[in-house]
Amino acid sequence: MTREYPDRPIAAVGVIVLRGDQVLLIKRANPPKPDEWSLPGGAQDIGETVRDAARREVLEETGLKINIGGLVDVVDFIERDDAGQPRYHYSLIDFWAESHNGEAAAGDDAAQTQWTRLADIDALPLWPETQRVIHRAAHLRDDAAKEGTAHAG
Repeated sequence: MTREYPDRPIAAVGVIVLRGDQVLLIKRANPPKPDEWSLPGGAQDIGETVRDAARREVLEETGLKINIGGLVDVVDFIERDDAGQPRYHYSLIDFWAESHNGEAAAGDDAAQTQWTRLADIDALPLWPETQRVIHRAAHLRDDAAKEGTAHAG
């Protein structure tokens, strides 16, 4: 199946990687949304769990190993062409995760990486759904830390 003008939605992951009061953003190298800041992530491979896809995508795009904390949300990304036809359609399964060591370095589909303060997210030109899931992930992480329920994975 092609990614552009697919015949059905493509299952994909997005990962909100947190480190203290910062979140990891990548500048996309390829469509959709090339040269825009986003979350690390990408399409799930056949035979791969969504959690394995999340770990693989973050490693490929940033060089970081992560511990997945949990599910944040499932978001549809649908970009339509001028005729109104879906040019891209991804069902994005967003996880929050933490990375405690190593430095992020752009690789694979990422042109650049950047740690950004959570307090600065709303001032950035991000897709509103990206901003929303980042804030939700930070709250989920903080709640899990208070309750001692964060999952390692």
